[in-house]
Amino acid sequence: MRALSPPRETLCPFRVDGAVAGWLDAARARRLHDFSGVFDVQADAIAFRSTLRDANTRTSALARVAAALASAGELSPWRDERYAIGPMLDAPPWFLLERAAARFFGVRTWAVHINGIARMTDTRMWLARRSPAKAIDPGLLDNLVGGGVAAGVTVDATVEKEAWEEAGIPASLARKAIGAGTLHIRRMQPDGLQRETIIVHDLELPAGFAPSNQDGEAVEHRLVDLDEAARLVTFDHGPDVLTAEASLVVVDYLLRTERIARDDPHHAALAALRGRPDD
Repeated sequence: MRALSPPRETLCPFRVDGAVAGWLDAARARRLHDFSGVFDVQADAIAFRSTLRDANTRTSALARVAAALASAGELSPWRDERYAIGPMLDAPPWFLLERAAARFFGVRTWAVHINGIARMTDTRMWLARRSPAKAIDPGLLDNLVGGGVAAGVTVDATVEKEAWEEAGIPASLARKAIGAGTLHIRRMQPDGLQRETIIVHDLELPAGFAPSNQDGEAVEHRLVDLDEAARLVTFDHGPDVLTAEASLVVVDYLLRTERIARDDPHHAALAALRGRPDD
């Protein structure tokens, strides 16, 4: 689970309205000097210029910055989808930001993941293999359903949308997904700091249900028992590797269902991987 380790380097806070909206490494902080009309970059913090006082002006300015960074090859592939960045998921946003730029600025993003559970003679879990054409983690194994919560879209709507697109789960069934808490990731990636809160759901699927991807983002589905799911979490190479996010969601499920017993010597360390909201 080394992939979930928090960053060791010192990061520069990106402050908005007195609160920390993001964190940048030294190189990315220096890069923002090139956008002096947008940012006030100091040694100990980054802020918007005083002329950018509301969500609309900040969003417009950041759209220009993100386009320039993308043109220079400094972002992950463009998504043409924006995240609402604010103190909480349902709070008025400080600004909207193109998804591809989220890690560059180290802002908190929100995602929905669903454990697809099948009850047979034992409990099993559906996993999906990401398309090799995916911009992030191509070809790796993943939870059955997972996707970011876009600006203006609710968590419930994201659950329904992603469940259908990624696994062919109809809305009537997706609405039976049960919220199972949140997990928090803070780790450095090639395109910047990933700060993500995962809103976990469990969905028990009917006997005979077989996932069917609708949007081309998954190329295989696999039904595994919980021992196999636990084994896949320990892999860090080869073709059967779970994404870091999926590994965390699987570990969380194994802990919640006490598949990993409380007296297991690794229980405390695994539970700590869930993170804290303020990480």
